[in-house]
Amino acid sequence: MTRASLQSIRRRRRPYQIPHRRRGRFALRLALAAAGGLAGTFAALQTGASPPAAITETMLLGEAAPSPATDTLSARFGFCRSGGGRNCVVDGDTFRFGGEKYRIADIDTPETHPARCAAEGALGGAATRRLRDWLNEGAFTLEPAGRDTDQYDRKLRIVTRGGASVGDALVDEGLARRWEGYRRPWCQSSGAGGSSSRSGRFGPAS
Repeated sequence: MTRASLQSIRRRRRPYQIPHRRRGRFALRLALAAAGGLAGTFAALQTGASPPAAITETMLLGEAAPSPATDTLSARFGFCRSGGGRNCVVDGDTFRFGGEKYRIADIDTPETHPARCAAEGALGGAATRRLRDWLNEGAFTLEPAGRDTDQYDRKLRIVTRGGASVGDALVDEGLARRWEGYRRPWCQSSGAGGSSSRSGRFGPAS
């Protein structure tokens, strides 16, 4: 075998090498392809049906919760029997506010003037003081009760603070009953004047 033949065989066995200039161009193409793939992935995330959980949680945490209704009415209440004026408490379920007379529509409390027995008078006095204190604790709301006034022209309202009814508070404390459409006696014996009154939607004026 001649020397020229040996050199030809060696050249054929040598592994293929990319020329220097071609290697630079090949690396550039790889970098561009990788960048294009990342851009496509990002676009898919932006247009996808469901964003990543971490993004969703951040968006939810950033949303403002709906604010509750704000109580806007307030005054300093005294007792009407003591010259309380335009803002005063008559008894446990009736009060004056801004010169208007209001009847709390969801409860019934004992009579105080006059009470039909000593027990009713004591409980009615406690209910009256509790209502006065509750009204003086802060702003409140007068909510409609289905009918604007009763037969005595008292405005019928549910009285609330922060969505909670003062009627519920008085019932829970044993100072009132749920309104049932008529008055029931607070005294134990009928001889003390404790017969039921069904004369009107809210019974005798108080």
